[in-house]
Amino acid sequence: MKWLTCFILALLPLSASAQPWQAGSARISITPDEPIWMAGYGGRDHPAEGKLTDLWAKSLVLQDAAGHTAVLITLDLVGIHRDTATKICDQIGKKHNLSRDQIAINCSHTHTGPAVGANLGPLHYVQVPEEQKQQLDDYEQQLVEKIVSIVDSSFESLQPSWLTWGNGRCSVAVNRRDNVQNDVPALRVQGKLNGPSDHDVPVLLVRDADQKLRTVVFGYACHATVLGIYQWSGDYPGYAQIEVEERYPEAIAMFWAGCGADQNPLPRRTIELAQQYGKRLGTAVAEVVEGFVHPVESSLQTSYTELDLPLVDVPTVEEVIQTRETTKNKFERGRAEYILGRLGNAKTLDETYPYPVASWKIGNDIRMVFLGGEVVVDYALRLKSTAAGTPDDSPTMIWVAGYSNDVMAYIPSRRVLNEGGYEGGGSNVYYGIPGLWSEKIENMIAGEVAKQLAAPKPQPAETSSK
Repeated sequence: MKWLTCFILALLPLSASAQPWQAGSARISITPDEPIWMAGYGGRDHPAEGKLTDLWAKSLVLQDAAGHTAVLITLDLVGIHRDTATKICDQIGKKHNLSRDQIAINCSHTHTGPAVGANLGPLHYVQVPEEQKQQLDDYEQQLVEKIVSIVDSSFESLQPSWLTWGNGRCSVAVNRRDNVQNDVPALRVQGKLNGPSDHDVPVLLVRDADQKLRTVVFGYACHATVLGIYQWSGDYPGYAQIEVEERYPEAIAMFWAGCGADQNPLPRRTIELAQQYGKRLGTAVAEVVEGFVHPVESSLQTSYTELDLPLVDVPTVEEVIQTRETTKNKFERGRAEYILGRLGNAKTLDETYPYPVASWKIGNDIRMVFLGGEVVVDYALRLKSTAAGTPDDSPTMIWVAGYSNDVMAYIPSRRVLNEGGYEGGGSNVYYGIPGLWSEKIENMIAGEVAKQLAAPKPQPAETSSK
C-alpha cells in the first residue's frame, strides 16, 4: 500500500509543495543507571531490580512554512510535576527562543518507570528511605539534561518533510469503573462491556523529502498498568513503540497517552499480555501507515494557558499539622508532610491549582489538545464531539492528550466526581492535593479548549512595499 501514500502526496497543492514542513526528531534512553525507587504503585517496598525494556525520551520539532515552531516531547514515565516541566521548558525556551505554548510534554504513564521529582510525592518521595532520596534528585537533574539534549538534536536534524495523518482503532482499553476485572474476558466475548471508552488511535506521520518515513507519532487512551514488576519497562506503550520501530527501522515511534485515567488494559499482570497489547496497538498504527492518509497543510498555531481550577474542602494549615501528627494512614501522613514541605512562608493553603491547557492547530485538519493530569475519558469524548473553529468541509480530528505538562492529580468529569471513588477524589491523597475538585472544573476546561480552538489565526505583520 506504500504506492497509495506516494500517490496522495503527489496530489498536494503546488503552494504546499513549494513550502513543505521542516521536521526533526531524536531520542535518548532515560533508563536509570542504578536501582532507584519506582513509580506508580504505593505497595512497593524496594527499588527496581533490573530492566525488561529501555525507557525513552523522544522529541519532534515541527516548523511550518511561515517559520512557526513547536516541540513535542514524549516520555516513558508515569508523570512529571510542574516543577520538572518548568525546568525543561525554561531551558529549551531560552536556547531556542520558544515561548511556553510552543512546547508540549506528554508522559506514557508507565507504572514500571522511576519516581521523578515531586510527581506523586506522597506516594513515592516521602516514603523513600532517606539514603535513596539523593538518587531521585540526581535522576531528575539528568532527565532534564537529556531531554534538552534531544531537543537540541531535533533542531539540528530539521529537514524538509511531508506530514500526513490517519486514524486507527484498537480495543485494548476497558472502562475499569464499570467492569469487574475478572469478568472482562467473558463480557468481551458476549459484547457486554460497560461504560465509555475511546478506541481511536490518532497517527501523525513525518516523511523526509524522499518520502522515507522518519517519525511516527501516535496516541491511545488507556492506563499503562499491565505490569507491576520491579523491572524497568515501557509497559504496553513501550512494546507498541518497539513494534512500530521494528516494522519501520528508519523511523522513531513516539507514543502519547490520551484520556485514559479510568481505562485499564484488562486482563493484565503478565509480560506476555503487555507484549500482546503492544503488538495490537502497533499493528493498528501500521494499518494507518500502510493505508489511506491525509496530507497536512504547512501551518501551525499554538496556544497555552493555566486555569485556576477551584478546590473544595481545603483544610487549614493547623488541620494539616494535626493530620500529620495523629493519622495512622501512611499516605495521609505523606500528604500532610508533602503539603507542609511545600508551604514555605504561606499561612493558608491555595484553594485553586494552576492547571495547564494547551492546543496546537496542525494544518487544516488536526486540532491537538494537551490537558494536564490523569484525565478521564469523558473529556475526550466531549471535546471530540465538537469541531470548534474549523472549516465545515474539513475532515477535522480533535486529538486529546492527557498526562501533559503537569501530572498533578486525576481530573474527573462532573459525572465521575459525583460518583466518587478513586478517580473521583480518593486519589488526591497520593498526589498531595489538599481538597477535592469543584464541580465547575469540567466546564472550565472544556470552555478553555473551545476558546483556544476557535481563536483566529494570527495575521502576519504588514511589510513595506518600498
